[in-house]
Amino acid sequence: MSHPRHLVHSHAKEGAVPGTVDLRVAEGDDTAYGQALFPVPAEDPNDPLQWSNFKKTMILVVCALYSFLSNSALLGPSVYIGIYAAEFGITTNTAANIVSYANLAFGFGSLILVPLYHKIGRRPVMLGSLVIYCAGLIGCSQCNSYGALMACRVIHAFGSGVCEALPVQLVNDIFFLHERGKRLGYYTVCLCLGSTGPLYAGYMLAGGLSWRLFFWVEFAFAGALLLLAFFFVEETTYHRETSLLTPTASASAKATANEAEGDEGAAEKAAVNNAMATDDSSSIAAAAARPLPPRKTFVQQLKFWGVWEHDSDFFLMMARSFTYFLVPQVLWVVTTYGIYIGLGALTFNYIFPLKIVAEPYNWSQTSSGLIALASLVGYAIATPFTPSSDIIAAKLTRRNGGIREAEMRLSAMLPSMLLAPAGLVIFGFAAAKNLHWFAYFAGVGTTQFAGYFYFTFTLAYAMDSYNANISEMLIAMNLGKQAISFGMGLHLLEWIQDHGYLTMIAGAFVGVLLANNLCLLIFMVWGKRIRTFMASTWLARLHNRTIKEVATH
Repeated sequence: MSHPRHLVHSHAKEGAVPGTVDLRVAEGDDTAYGQALFPVPAEDPNDPLQWSNFKKTMILVVCALYSFLSNSALLGPSVYIGIYAAEFGITTNTAANIVSYANLAFGFGSLILVPLYHKIGRRPVMLGSLVIYCAGLIGCSQCNSYGALMACRVIHAFGSGVCEALPVQLVNDIFFLHERGKRLGYYTVCLCLGSTGPLYAGYMLAGGLSWRLFFWVEFAFAGALLLLAFFFVEETTYHRETSLLTPTASASAKATANEAEGDEGAAEKAAVNNAMATDDSSSIAAAAARPLPPRKTFVQQLKFWGVWEHDSDFFLMMARSFTYFLVPQVLWVVTTYGIYIGLGALTFNYIFPLKIVAEPYNWSQTSSGLIALASLVGYAIATPFTPSSDIIAAKLTRRNGGIREAEMRLSAMLPSMLLAPAGLVIFGFAAAKNLHWFAYFAGVGTTQFAGYFYFTFTLAYAMDSYNANISEMLIAMNLGKQAISFGMGLHLLEWIQDHGYLTMIAGAFVGVLLANNLCLLIFMVWGKRIRTFMASTWLARLHNRTIKEVATH
């Protein structure tokens, strides 16, 4: 006789201010790092938080591979800029637009596909986006003109752009708070490794099918991934009865007032917490008395229709997403991703292939993508530190009596704060002074090592800090970061021609990057005050009135 799998239990609670969570352990709780699990899962084996580790891991693997493939397909053709210019009779800056405009479409795909997956479900949108991605890649392999190639590039980039929102959404759907930093890190390293696409694209020139072979190979892997997604990515849309497990609106209002009043409200705050604990105990006891629904069969898990969120406003979600640019933590993610993508994906991959095939280096065209090895080394050194923010946050939570603050993970980023600007200075001087090729690699590797920490932990921090309507937040993040990186790359080669490598890279870009990195200190010192202030603004009231999903429930 088979025994049902253990269902996870927890009494954790979110505080009145988003990003503050009570992780103190009660009797019967499952724990991690000695703390209660959060979000609080439903007593249902079909709740994604209750799924097996194998199921969760396979979903994460599919999402991570999708991110790697789509980013490598997006950036790989950067080594073909000179070839496109000669073949289509255009300037190198115009040829670079084949990457720049695809990069922009990559971000704007989220404006359509994220509201769509919120309306009809994660699974059908992932499968559909993979089909569009495959179709665009096939089209690219058959193009004989600049216009046709540009159109097909936009199609496959637009379709696959959702791969940067879906992994974040699914990580929040299926993993607990203490797991998210590490899981987002695994996804992020695959996203970052997508910048190694030029390496493979360069060596495929020797395959006999010119630049077209690259798109054929990408299509082959994308087709295999489509099959993998069909069999392993189950629908994660799930509605929990949060009203029984979270503070009531009146309790939250009282708690907020108590925080503002300080010690004078301590007695009332304690009374509110005791009432909430009593309510939680009775609600959990009532839930335990209900019979458990059966786990869906494997065939039922393959279903990719049936989700239709009647209260999800497709077009209103698009419009509302732009208001998230006013949330400081979200804006920091936008600028971080935009700047680092603009540097790593565009600046490095535009400049190095053109420099290294010319005097005094005279490398072959097939070796022009080797700069990706520097990125690979940088990310490889950084990857073992992926769990660092979760571990640091857990230790600080224990010191804080079981109360976790969103800012507790940020100190893991301190060593990287100045490393990235230093690496960019090295790269700028290497290009300006024609230094040894190793200087390029040292600059890129250092920048990408530091960038990995900023990619991973700014995103996790934003998810912890402001968790209402995560889908809309992801739209803002994807639109903003691709727009910034597009702006950095659109006229990059012209800027360098007019102002020089030192002025643009070691000067202007370093200044922008340093200013963004130093925001870490602002959030470490004043992060909770910013969250408390934001929770009382008209913006928070707008988002709470229209709330459809909360990432932490």
